Amino acid sequence: MIEPDFLHTTRTAYDTWAARYAELFANGLEDFPLDRAMIGAFAAFVHAEGGGPVADLGCGPGHVTSLLDSLGLDVSGIDLSPEMIAIARAARPDLRFDVGSMTALDLADGKLAGAMARYSIIHTPPEQLPAVCAEFRRVLAPGGHLLVAFQAHDDPSALTESFDHKVALAYRWSPDRVAALLTETGFTEKARLVRAPLTDERPFPHAHLLLTKT
Repeated sequence: MIEPDFLHTTRTAYDTWAARYAELFANGLEDFPLDRAMIGAFAAFVHAEGGGPVADLGCGPGHVTSLLDSLGLDVSGIDLSPEMIAIARAARPDLRFDVGSMTALDLADGKLAGAMARYSIIHTPPEQLPAVCAEFRRVLAPGGHLLVAFQAHDDPSALTESFDHKVALAYRWSPDRVAALLTETGFTEKARLVRAPLTDERPFPHAHLLLTKT
């Protein structure tokens, strides 16, 4: 199978930025209480359904994977960048980290009790997003939970707007349109958070969608 160009471009960019990226997020989510609250709610829903394997998709250097582990989840991380995975493995050798793509996850159908894609859909071209959403649904068990986070925009007439990301071309998404796409794919929305930006560097809102596979 021929790999889409955007995967090669994104992988190469994050391999180059991996060490710096890990430094920038060394303190985890200490400065993001609302983000932590949504991740905590995601973990609580997974536990309430009996638990099971959880995947942090686009895990980067593993800082949020580590948080999910601290919340008692049976979590592993997957990332497109081999350099990111090498850093994650060195930092947390007790956790499992694998190289992989959200476009074709090396996971069995219905394997996961939960999946998190935190800012990992932002480099996905709009025409590829439906296939990624379908892949999320494929790997989740019935009743499994999905948490998706991304930079957002507030124009519901447009699915996405591109922006100048430091690492690679990225997209801001309409929360309404992404939620509708996931609903069409076979998810039910349970909650959402749209928070204001915390800095003036990129004054974008940020969205978190929490959903369940129906």
